[in-house]
Amino acid sequence: MLSLIITKELRDIIVSSKFALTFGVCSLLILLSFYVGGRNYQVNREQYEAATRENLRKLEGLMDWMSVRDFRVYLPPQPIASIVMGISNDIGRTAEIRGRGEVRPEDNRYGDDPVYAVFRFLDLDFVFQIILSLFAILFAYDAVSGEKERGTLRLTFANPVPRSTYIIGKLLGSFLGAGLPLLIPILLGCVVLIALGVPMTADDWLRLSLVVLAGLLYFAAFLGASVLVSSATQRSSTSFLILLALWITSVLVLPRTAVLLAGRAVDVPSVDDLNSQKGRYNVSLWEEDRKQMANYRVPSGSPPDKMMSDFQKFMSGLGDERERKMNEFTQRLNEERSNRQRVQERLALGLSRISPSAVVSLASMEIAGTGVHMQEAYIAAAERYQKTYAEFMKEKTGVNPGGGLIFRITTDDEPEKQPLNLQEIPRFEFVLPSLAASLGSIAIDLGLLGLFTIIGFIGAFIGFLRYDVR
Repeated sequence: MLSLIITKELRDIIVSSKFALTFGVCSLLILLSFYVGGRNYQVNREQYEAATRENLRKLEGLMDWMSVRDFRVYLPPQPIASIVMGISNDIGRTAEIRGRGEVRPEDNRYGDDPVYAVFRFLDLDFVFQIILSLFAILFAYDAVSGEKERGTLRLTFANPVPRSTYIIGKLLGSFLGAGLPLLIPILLGCVVLIALGVPMTADDWLRLSLVVLAGLLYFAAFLGASVLVSSATQRSSTSFLILLALWITSVLVLPRTAVLLAGRAVDVPSVDDLNSQKGRYNVSLWEEDRKQMANYRVPSGSPPDKMMSDFQKFMSGLGDERERKMNEFTQRLNEERSNRQRVQERLALGLSRISPSAVVSLASMEIAGTGVHMQEAYIAAAERYQKTYAEFMKEKTGVNPGGGLIFRITTDDEPEKQPLNLQEIPRFEFVLPSLAASLGSIAIDLGLLGLFTIIGFIGAFIGFLRYDVR
């Protein structure tokens, strides 16, 4: 009996004009999201490589490592981030490496293609969050009430059909008929990525598979909610209006309300305020150093090279001490702001998880590594690289040139120098945080999506047992 009901539901869904239209539109958007993501990755990769080459080209012809200035690192585009963009296009992607001091990511200096910037919202997260939920509502808003209006529900129960078997078959048939076919455009989208040459690794494919799993759970949650509402109403029009209000609340109202409430509850100082405080403190440190520089006296009778060596050590000592004080001050300010920001983020994200739409978005970004912690990971990688860069420059010049003044005396009898070998400069590498590091958060979000699904299915089951089929 159950298999017959599932088969009937599958047949009714697949042969309907509603399925052909909505499935076609949804498939087109999924394929378009993969294509736009792949092309966006290609464009960003080309611009990233061009910016990296330009960064080295500016140093061509230099013959002294003391002359190396304005060295930058760039956040490389990630293949999986082209599918689930998250905040990857909203963070600073360029950081100046000076050898010392705070690393501050800046706006994307290697640019973005304006055409693909227009379509940047069309990623898999958007398609799942907005389109799949509407897709589920359109298919299931009249699952029960529509059957009653058409008279088929009374006809069905003129036969000895258990209500529990009927509603289980209705739920499973609806999911299999409307949800699983979505795997076809997703698989075709994977082919598109391969055809575009996007270098997806095994880790990227695993991440993408988990994103798809989250999307299917999200679809099932809205499907269950739709059948639940349909089982609680007598008219399909009423069911549709209730579900539309539920969709607006879940997708648009709750996530934004959570952010507003968290912003009101926890005050976080702006980056501009912190930069202003850091700038004033840095000026005061320079004023102190200028006084010491004015009081510096060159030992009489010392040879020029010894004089410059002593002065260089003096300046390097001032720079090291200034860096120590500035780092302590910066670390204290940043830590205070980070602590407040973490509290605000936890509160906002915790409140927003009332909405399954927010949960699937957070789960997708966490799985793809493009969530709120992506910039922290980039800054940490840039800070580690700055230490490596400082050690390299100190090995070449004897001092850390970052943030200090470099003086050098040249004489006519110095041997002729050759251009610097720029390939010696250490390469900056950025790797997304591993899935294992985010496994706890991912498991919670997937568990919540599963919970929403179970609540919807159980609610629909209990609601239909009490439903008046006459």
